[in-house]
Amino acid sequence: MFEEEAIVKNNLGLFARPAMFFIQKANEFKSTIFIKFNEKMVNAKSLLGVLSLGVMKGQKIVISAEGIDDREAVSSLIRLIDSCFLEYETTDEDV
Repeated sequence: MFEEEAIVKNNLGLFARPAMFFIQKANEFKSTIFIKFNEKMVNAKSLLGVLSLGVMKGQKIVISAEGIDDREAVSSLIRLIDSCFLEYETTDEDV
């Protein structure tokens, strides 16, 4: 098992689109992935689970994973959070 802490920096926290992007990224990995926040732990691949945490800007979460690609999964999700989900923003070329 591998885990790492992150501070959610984007304005919306883990709600709406950022939560959806987080789950999409989590589903790219085979490992079982969880998010821990305020004594609650949920499946990071579950939209309802992630939304139920109510994580807002500036709050600390712990992402943990267990499986064949656990380190890669956690590192990738941490990078996504640290980027404020910028890798998912669309450009004029995408429209």
